[in-house]
Amino acid sequence: MNLLPKSSKEFGSVEYWEKFFQLRGKKAFEWYGTYLELCGVLHKYIKPREKVLVIGCGNSELSEQLYDVGYQDIVNIDISEAVIKQMREHNASRRPHMSFLKMDMMQMEFPDASFQVVLDKGTLDAVLTDEEEKTLQQVDRMLAEVGRVLQVGGRYLCISLAQAHVLKKAVGHFAGEGWMVRVHQVANSQDQVLEAEHRFSLPVFAFIMTKFRPVPGSALQIFELCAQEQGKPVRLESAERLAEAVLERQQYAWLCSQLRRKAGLGSVSLDLCDGDTGEPRYTLHVVDSSTVKPSRDNHFAIFIIPQGRETEWLFGMEEGRKQLAASAGFRRLVTVALHRGQQYEGMDSIQAELSARVMELAPAGMPAQQQVPFLSVGGDIGIRTVQHRDCSPMSGDFVVEDVQGDDKHFFRRLIFLNNRNVVQSEARLLKDVSHRDLAVKWQEAGWWLTNLIPSHSLYLTVCPSGRAAWEELEREFRT
Repeated sequence: MNLLPKSSKEFGSVEYWEKFFQLRGKKAFEWYGTYLELCGVLHKYIKPREKVLVIGCGNSELSEQLYDVGYQDIVNIDISEAVIKQMREHNASRRPHMSFLKMDMMQMEFPDASFQVVLDKGTLDAVLTDEEEKTLQQVDRMLAEVGRVLQVGGRYLCISLAQAHVLKKAVGHFAGEGWMVRVHQVANSQDQVLEAEHRFSLPVFAFIMTKFRPVPGSALQIFELCAQEQGKPVRLESAERLAEAVLERQQYAWLCSQLRRKAGLGSVSLDLCDGDTGEPRYTLHVVDSSTVKPSRDNHFAIFIIPQGRETEWLFGMEEGRKQLAASAGFRRLVTVALHRGQQYEGMDSIQAELSARVMELAPAGMPAQQQVPFLSVGGDIGIRTVQHRDCSPMSGDFVVEDVQGDDKHFFRRLIFLNNRNVVQSEARLLKDVSHRDLAVKWQEAGWWLTNLIPSHSLYLTVCPSGRAAWEELEREFRT
């Protein structure tokens, strides 16, 4: 039985939905996930005692399940008389305080400021199927009605796939009204990710539009993105940047779905950024090894590259990573490079931070609940200390840093950040000196980088007042 419309325009038709629910019968139809998949976001933004309006309720079980966990002031509306009759009969005795009304959400009969939350699961997406003038006018009426029936401080919580034209319209409308705009990605559990390996999956988002009291003459606009269910929202500077951030999440989800479906996609790399600053924190490379014979325990592993060693051929070049994957004996190996300027407490904290995210990159066929090993060289994350940062007018930003090699000796390196995988020059430190003590002595000696020429020679200047400190430092190195 095919219930899909011949054209997306039929999603806005009363006749289509009447026929849909008559043919569908009593079996619930869930847009974009069940209550269990959405409850984390719903409970975050809806309080149990708030009065909730569900628009375009259909025969979803979402309202019923919210009611059963304590959200009992819920009003449901839908344009289909058939589904409203069905839902009334189903809930009359079980949920006596929940109501179902046949009503057009573009012309609602409620007084102004009647609700604290308007909940929409897929309804905006169903109406906004294109950007034709007639469609946009319908959406304008719908969103205006949402704003009218909400109290100040109330929230329009819309579950959506956040297609570009839908996001643009929703954000533009409510930001123009002076509301706070937040987009929150709905998280998938590890089991759901693995179960979805044979189908293409788009990420689901929740739009949380919070109604503010109008302030005459104010141009303040607030845009936020929350990429993790319990993560902190990140403030973004514009609606355009918000749209870009959502697109990045969608592209990442598409990449993950491709990696789950098949191996051998070629060179795949991505950056994972700090949720607070947006700065890159980890760089991941996904390497599939066709020479490894599959077994139950060799599907997937994570390799943490010690700090400062990401420039080595084995870790920094594609052929080197392929050799590493084959030597490790795993069908898929994800190498993880740690970024300078970021703080890492140790292997355990990195594993805790990455475990959920890297599971999204697992290959097809990996058994559920299988433990994924985290590997490294010597079991640690290495040591890197940045001694100096500066900018050369000829070569751009550069760093001088000390890193620990595989023989536990320290090396001082010069690296230009426009080609961060290439070590421009390197010298082994002959005597182990505390990095903090050495930095203090450098400052006392009055050292600073004054010029950097194309041959990459360093000119060091010692100020007269630091001469004694410099002589002491020189004697220490001689001994």
